[in-house]
Amino acid sequence: MRRALAVVACLALLVAGTAGVATSTGSGTTADGPTIVGVAPNPVADGDRGEFVAVRVPPGTDLSTLAVADGETVARGPNRTAGGRVLLSTAPEAVPPVSGTVYHLRGDLSLANGGERVFLRHDGAVVDAVRYPAAPPAELWTGSWHPLGATDYDPVAAANVSTRAFALPDAAEVPVSVLRRAERRLYVAAYTFRSRRVARALRDASRRGVDVRLLVEGSPVGGTPPVQWALLGRLAAAGVEVTRLDGPRARYRYHHAKYAVVDDRALVTSENWTPSGTGGGNRGWGAVVASERIADRLTGLFRADAGWLDGHRVAANHSTPPPRASERAFPSRFDAVRAENASVRLLAAPDNAGDGVEGVLRNASESVLVQQVTVDPQSRLLNATLAAARRGARVRVLLSGTWYVREENRRLARLLERRATAAGLDLSVRLADPRGRYDGVHVKGAVVDGERVVLGSLNWNPTAVEENREVALVVEDERVARHFRRVFVADWRGGAWRVPASVVAAVGAAVLLTGLVVARRVTFSEGPRPATRGRSQRRPSSRRGRRAPPPASRGRT
Repeated sequence: MRRALAVVACLALLVAGTAGVATSTGSGTTADGPTIVGVAPNPVADGDRGEFVAVRVPPGTDLSTLAVADGETVARGPNRTAGGRVLLSTAPEAVPPVSGTVYHLRGDLSLANGGERVFLRHDGAVVDAVRYPAAPPAELWTGSWHPLGATDYDPVAAANVSTRAFALPDAAEVPVSVLRRAERRLYVAAYTFRSRRVARALRDASRRGVDVRLLVEGSPVGGTPPVQWALLGRLAAAGVEVTRLDGPRARYRYHHAKYAVVDDRALVTSENWTPSGTGGGNRGWGAVVASERIADRLTGLFRADAGWLDGHRVAANHSTPPPRASERAFPSRFDAVRAENASVRLLAAPDNAGDGVEGVLRNASESVLVQQVTVDPQSRLLNATLAAARRGARVRVLLSGTWYVREENRRLARLLERRATAAGLDLSVRLADPRGRYDGVHVKGAVVDGERVVLGSLNWNPTAVEENREVALVVEDERVARHFRRVFVADWRGGAWRVPASVVAAVGAAVLLTGLVVARRVTFSEGPRPATRGRSQRRPSSRRGRRAPPPASRGRT
C-alpha cells in the first residue's frame, strides 16, 4: 500500500512540474524565462553528430542552470553566461552553420529521429517542453519542419551613413567601378552571372590578393548557359572561390539575391550580374552603402549561404567563353546621387523582408510609387499598398510592358483599376513604354511618402517573400527618394497602356474570373520560362530534392 501511494505521489509531482509546458509548437510558453525555439534531431552526419536544441534565454542567463532531457537521459549546460538564441549540443564542433551561438552540453543526449518529447529544465524544474514528429534529414523543428541551415536574422540598421543611389542603365559605370576598388574582401552574390566585365573585376581583385568569393544559384530557370559555366570555371582557375547553391539539401527555392560586399561597403541592386543588368538594357535601381555594420551582416549572410550542404564548389576550368555578345548603348539622363546622412535598413528573405517591406507600406500616409516587373494579385505587399490607398495615399503602380509579362500585367491593371473605381481610390496603374531609354522594367522597388525607398531583389509575390533568398534595402533619405522619384516619373510619363473607362465598365463580372486566373503564384519575373524547371510548387515537409515546376506559362528567369 505504501509503495502504491509513493508512485501516486511521484506522478503528481511530475504532473505539477510539467503543467503549462509547451508540447508541440517549439516556441515556448514563458515570456521571461528560457524557452525551446527549435530542435534538430537528424543532421546529416554519422551518428547524428551535431544534433542540437535551440533555446532562447534572457540576457545574463547562467547556462549551467539549464539542462535538456528526453525522458531517458539528461545533459547539462556549460558554466557560461549568455543571452538570446543559443544552440545546445553534445557535439558543438559538428553543429552546422545556424543562427545562434553554440554551447557544449555536458552529458549524453541522443535525440530520437522517430520523434519524441524534449524537456528544458531551469534550476531543476521543467520550464518548457516540445514534442516533435519523425524528423526528415537536415531539418529544424519549430512547430513545423524547416531546412536546417536556413538563417533567421533580424533586420539590421545603420544611421547617418553615406549612400550612393543609382539607376540603370543610366549610371552604368557604378556597379563595376565599385567592385574594382576592392582592397580586402569582395563577395558577390548572384542569381545568374554572365558579365565579362564583372568577371574581369573579380579576377583582377583576386590577383591583387583580395579575398574574392562568388555565390550563384545552381539551377536558374532555363538552366545555366555555357557562357556562365565558362566564366565560373575561369574565375575558379584564377583563385576565386565560386560556390553554386543547389541539390537535395537546398534551403531556399532560389538564391535570387543580387548584392556585393566590397570592403566595408554594401552594394545592393535589383539586377543580375549580366550584361543587361550592369547597364546594358534593364531599368534597375541600386545603392552603395558605406556601412561596416551592414557590410558585416551581408558577409555573415553570404558565408551562411555558401557554407551549407547545398553549397557546391565550382571546379577550375580554363575553357574559352563563347564570343562576346554585342551591347546596346542607352542615354544617360540620371546620374548617381550621394546622400551623406541616410538611414539604411538591410532586409533578407525569407527571414524578415516580407515584414520589413510591409511595415514601410503600412506606414505610408501620402504617396506610394511602385515599380515592379509584375505583382502577384494575392501578394501581402500589394494588399498593404491598397490599404495605403484606402487611407488616402496617392498610389501609382508602374509595371513592365515587356512581351513575356504584358498580358498578365494588362489583366492586373484592369483588376486594380476596377478596385480603385469601385472604392474611389487615388490609384492608377500603367505599363511602361521605354521608348529607347531602356529595354524593360526590372525594378523591384517603391518610393514611399517621398522619404523612403525600397530596392533590391525582392519581387512582390509569395514565393519571393517566403521561399527565396532575397536581399533588399530600405533607405530613408529625401535626396535618395527624390532621385528615384524622378526616375519613376520619367518612366511613368514615357508611355503607357491605359485602361479606357468603357473597358473598365465592360469587363464587369469577367474581371472576377480574371482575378482568379491571375492569382496563380509567380516565383519571380526576369525573362521567359521554359516548360520545366525541376522544382515542385508546394513546400514539402522534407527538402530531399528541388521542387517540381509551377505551370510553364508562369515561369521567369
